[in-house]
Amino acid sequence: MDYPDHYDTEAVLRCKQDLLQAAQEQENQTISDLFRQDPDRVVNFSLAAAGLHLDYSKTPLTEGVRSRLCQLANSAGLKALTEATFSGQVINHTEKRAVLHTALRGDPEEPVWVDGNNIKADVTTTLDRMEAFVEKVSDGQWLGFDGREITDIVSIGIGGSYLGPRVAIEALRPYWEEDLRCHFVSNIDAADLATTLEDLTPATTLFIIQSKSFKTQETLTNAESARDWFLKGGGESSEIGKHFVAVSSNVALAREFGIEESNIFPMWDWVGGRYSLWSAIGLPVALQVGMANFRKLLAGARAMDEHFREAPAEENMPVILALLGIWYQNFLGASSCAVIPYDQSLENLPAHLQQVDMESNGKTVDRSGNPVSMATGVVLWGGAGTNGQHAYHQLLHQGGEWIPVDFILPLKSHYPIGRHHAMLASNCLAQAQALMHGKSLESAMQELQAAGLSVEEAQKLAPHKVIPGNRPSHLITLEKLTPETLGSLIALYEHRVFVQGAIWDLNSFDQWGVELGKQLCDSLLPLLESPDASLQALDASTAAAVQRFRESSG
Repeated sequence: MDYPDHYDTEAVLRCKQDLLQAAQEQENQTISDLFRQDPDRVVNFSLAAAGLHLDYSKTPLTEGVRSRLCQLANSAGLKALTEATFSGQVINHTEKRAVLHTALRGDPEEPVWVDGNNIKADVTTTLDRMEAFVEKVSDGQWLGFDGREITDIVSIGIGGSYLGPRVAIEALRPYWEEDLRCHFVSNIDAADLATTLEDLTPATTLFIIQSKSFKTQETLTNAESARDWFLKGGGESSEIGKHFVAVSSNVALAREFGIEESNIFPMWDWVGGRYSLWSAIGLPVALQVGMANFRKLLAGARAMDEHFREAPAEENMPVILALLGIWYQNFLGASSCAVIPYDQSLENLPAHLQQVDMESNGKTVDRSGNPVSMATGVVLWGGAGTNGQHAYHQLLHQGGEWIPVDFILPLKSHYPIGRHHAMLASNCLAQAQALMHGKSLESAMQELQAAGLSVEEAQKLAPHKVIPGNRPSHLITLEKLTPETLGSLIALYEHRVFVQGAIWDLNSFDQWGVELGKQLCDSLLPLLESPDASLQALDASTAAAVQRFRESSG
């Protein structure tokens, strides 16, 4: 079945024209003006769902614009497309695949059919297999080749097989099984593998090879080198099965590597890599925090799924976040957005969201293969607050482009030491305040004169202290960072990306732009390793670089 077509092109065009007009009408209106006009603005521009609270009142959004944006989503057929996705229709039409990462965390009693099979049965079976495996390792029943218990897990994967699990493990540090340590290797740079293994012992190390095809160049090269390390460290070929397991759909290649079939966990075509945290790709997470907490992670994501599926657009958190992004990028001229969690354990969340967003919607053709009519995708970046305040926040406050910001703040800390958390929260809220209010030239002058500067001195310095303000931010708060709220938070962003892709009329679930680099890499590698191979087919710049590499290696 082809991609369901619910997109009303003419209606979308009318909505875009209305929104362009609204943007022009609001050109001289500030966010502070909107607060003065509506005493209940915070209430009217806030909502709660699945353990999260979103305050989007500090934005250039009016009720009229919100209504028009919701109409845009309706004209793009968002509701019908959402239902088609959840029910297993072929959403990824270029690869002829359903998109069902939501089924991995969905109600096991609600069937979802793909090619005549209820995939929920496969999901349940896999979760039960994961649980049995985790129990064996955690309880000390899974022993290495010399009879010792496993102490270290090394997950070898890249992209979605690495980013999501790493973020989840870092975020859930208070829930760790203390007798296990989980490590990640993703980069083909030998330094990544070498520095990870240098303090580990082969007899007590378990590797998880994560590759759907079991052909991914970076992953397989790292896996082969890890196997060599294991064999040089006292392991025998016959004992590889005690120290290597896999998550893959290619059972034959995994077995050829030396992994026992009973230790190969499945991957399915209807789960994209950047959405695979919820599958057996999350096995490192389950090992590190326990299977009960992994199931809570799924439950939190399921709660956000249900909210997204059921709530009307005006009260739907992922839809509102997506529409705000559309408003900024397509009508107000923003070209990037920042995600800044005020929680050190979420430091790498922006890196995961970069892949989810930029690999999904970094497209220039629509579902029919025609050039898109709107700017699509967005440069997503960020990092942990308060570190960014001493780095890129300068750009946020005084840079030439205004950049919308998502601030993420747990209201309670797992580490209640002194005043730390109150100070962290005060920094978060102050940054949002500063972005909105800024500092006028008059205020700068008064501040400098109060500090003892003369009028002449103040006039010279004051322009440098002016902060434009009127820059939007959203505040996402959660009571505490738990497996449930983390699952909900990640699912929130997944659905935001889906909504924007629907409005832009994109297939958000293929990534052909990634494939070209892989193909060229495969052709360049033999040239780098063969000093006599002809470079005639290469462009001059690439040929020169290859030659320099050869001379250095020789």
